[in-house]
Amino acid sequence: MLVHMRAELTADFDHCYRAVSSRDARFDGRFYTAVTSTGIYCRPSCPAQIPRRENVRFYRHAAAAAAAGFRACRRCRPDTAPGSREWDARGDLAARALRLVADGTVDAEGVGGLARRLAVSERHLHRILVAEVGAGPLALARTRRAQTARLLIEATSLPLTDVCFTAGFASVRQFNDTMLAEFGCPPGDLRRHPPAPVDGVAGGLVLRLPYRRPYDDAAVLAWLRTRAVAGVEEVTGAAYRRVVTNGTSRVVVTLEPADGHVVLRCRIDDVRDLAGLVQRCRRLFDLDADPDSVGAVLSADPALAPLVAARPGLRVPGSVDGFELATRAILGQQVSVAGARTLAGRLVSRLAAALPTPDGALTHAFPTAAAVAGADLAGLGLTGARARALTALAEAVAGGQLDLGPGADRAETRQRLLALPGVGPWTVEYVVMRALTDPDAFPDTDLVLRHAMTRHGITETDRWRPWRAYAAMYLWTDQGADSR
Repeated sequence: MLVHMRAELTADFDHCYRAVSSRDARFDGRFYTAVTSTGIYCRPSCPAQIPRRENVRFYRHAAAAAAAGFRACRRCRPDTAPGSREWDARGDLAARALRLVADGTVDAEGVGGLARRLAVSERHLHRILVAEVGAGPLALARTRRAQTARLLIEATSLPLTDVCFTAGFASVRQFNDTMLAEFGCPPGDLRRHPPAPVDGVAGGLVLRLPYRRPYDDAAVLAWLRTRAVAGVEEVTGAAYRRVVTNGTSRVVVTLEPADGHVVLRCRIDDVRDLAGLVQRCRRLFDLDADPDSVGAVLSADPALAPLVAARPGLRVPGSVDGFELATRAILGQQVSVAGARTLAGRLVSRLAAALPTPDGALTHAFPTAAAVAGADLAGLGLTGARARALTALAEAVAGGQLDLGPGADRAETRQRLLALPGVGPWTVEYVVMRALTDPDAFPDTDLVLRHAMTRHGITETDRWRPWRAYAAMYLWTDQGADSR
């Protein structure tokens, strides 16, 4: 419904107002409701009194509502709503910029760095974002900064001054002014309770990562369990644990699905990296997915309708690192899932950096592109062609010729991946699907998919757009198919 509309959703006002009138949580994060009589913006599902039509404005992004002078509701917490999957479904400049802002690029490199990554001028980038979202890159980064600060205030015991600079603010005054504008209160009023330690260890964090229901957490955990690389990740019971290289440190994270959210537990040395870590975990568990939109499109196909009904809320697991995912995709070419897992384990044993102190079965971070690029891969059980493909991938990523991050140009990445020796269409689509979170990527040369499509009498996939990646997951998980 929201694709190709401008920042203020005047074109579909009636549709949005009906969602607000019914307090429909399915639209949380897809748009925001601003009320001129109170100066507050909310989720569509906010339990407060339904505002009068003439007092309502609808915005596509929280930063757009904030830029228009509204502050976040303290009751429904719109700043914690799941994100909009629309921006992943799109590959244009505005969508790529939003993914990079969410990943912290402006905080780390400034607006100039963001523009350089996107190969446009700062002025053009500002013009595009204001037209599409209602806020420029600085406003978007300011809202993200405020949300990060609130996260740190509520989840850590850091002094507020440390929170200020850790979240990226230039001064305490700027911090106080922004928090007051975004949330309607000074920062100190947001810290109501001391944070609980993680497993009794001081400095640990416990965060709730919300998602839209339904959520098939059993399928996500099963997918990750069958592909878990020894030493790097494991699934124990209903929890997924892994080592994540986060900035300059290595962090052990635990993700455990709960009712309406996934609990993230971690101990992190540099909390400046927290917001980026949260984004990577959200991508891994596909927490910004819109299952109702996906289900509506896929259920219209009689062949897929029974699969969707049987597994509502199926997700496309993403990744915490694009190079790791691409490496594992190359290792999985023309071998079973178990075989790919074994090869990845050997690569980790030889090239990965060990944790200073093992955390149970977790002992290593996945090797970096630089480590693989300069390594001798003989003796790992790889064919010569696969070893050359892996080396070429690592050299391209380490040298900056290949971008596998959230803001990558998907068309360009597809071309550059295909240009690597030993990389074919299946690997390209699989990488774009999971590392670049393209919900319409579809590895149609996959034999398991082809057999499943034949079994269900499916001959074309265009009617599944823009959710073909989800269709692939339904077909892969049908009858326990051994997918990649």
